[in-house]
Amino acid sequence: MKTLRSGWSLVIISMLALAAVPAAGQGARKAYPVEVPHGQKVKVQGVVSVRKDDSFTVRDISGAETTVLLTHWTQVSSHRRGFRGKKPYPVTYIMRGLRLQAQGRGDADGNLVADWVRFDEQDLRSAQALEETNELAEDNRERAEAAEENARRLAAQIEETNAIATAAAEAAAAAQATANQAFKDAAMANARINGLDDYDLIKTIPVLFRVGSSVMSKEARAGVDEAAQWAKAEKAKGNTNGWLVQVVGFADKTGNSARNRALSERRAKTVLDYLVIKYDIDPRRIVQPFGYGENKPIASNKTAAGRAQNRRVEVRILQNKGIANKLGSNP
Repeated sequence: MKTLRSGWSLVIISMLALAAVPAAGQGARKAYPVEVPHGQKVKVQGVVSVRKDDSFTVRDISGAETTVLLTHWTQVSSHRRGFRGKKPYPVTYIMRGLRLQAQGRGDADGNLVADWVRFDEQDLRSAQALEETNELAEDNRERAEAAEENARRLAAQIEETNAIATAAAEAAAAAQATANQAFKDAAMANARINGLDDYDLIKTIPVLFRVGSSVMSKEARAGVDEAAQWAKAEKAKGNTNGWLVQVVGFADKTGNSARNRALSERRAKTVLDYLVIKYDIDPRRIVQPFGYGENKPIASNKTAAGRAQNRRVEVRILQNKGIANKLGSNP
């Protein structure tokens, strides 16, 4: 979840509660449990949706959820990175929102007993940012409960005041006015807390790519740089409170679906790396990047012009309504 340099200090805040954002893309479809056949060797890939002491649940892109059990023999590490090899990690690094792979065999209860668990270190950093945002969301929940308890106490005070009003009308009227104001303040506080899970789309910056490429062209970098200048101008106007960034990759239908999915993820990561490295954006303020492959085209894949539009990354600037205090505004 470092401060940003001038121009992006409030551009992103993680989503996101975050469970909010837990894992954009994986939460887009309704989740359903699946069982692993007893004794069968299976490898699963997805995002951790539930984390417990000795187990976790991983949700894949279709919404299928598999329960994975951890043992003393389970090996947890990063993916192999060239000559660096795999880096081992304690099981405590497996957290909600982490995209990972796990392999093992099914037990008698339909769970996957993991032999190994692996993940990308960039995904680990994103999940850690997500966890920090979840802590913020939990703090907000406690504040909401305190506000509700306060409202209940106020309601009891109003009931008592109404009883006294039968004998002292003038005193009861003054007490009622005070109670009404307190209710109004509590309602406004609750509305702002609830607004922490609501976002406005401020701007979408498309970044186009060549066929089969995940390398940003000179024109693509110029488009992102222009958006950065726009964000600086908006900050100067005081309009960037509660901003965060979502980076989503896409591909056209050239090639097979698996290759296009991986290509779209590389494109999203390329743009994300450019934003983080050039503009020093704090990863805690970035929604976990995702690649949709050839899904969600914005133009026809039957023409060259349409395919060119579909080979893209969308950088979406979102604004948290609760933090921006834009209560009651329309998306």
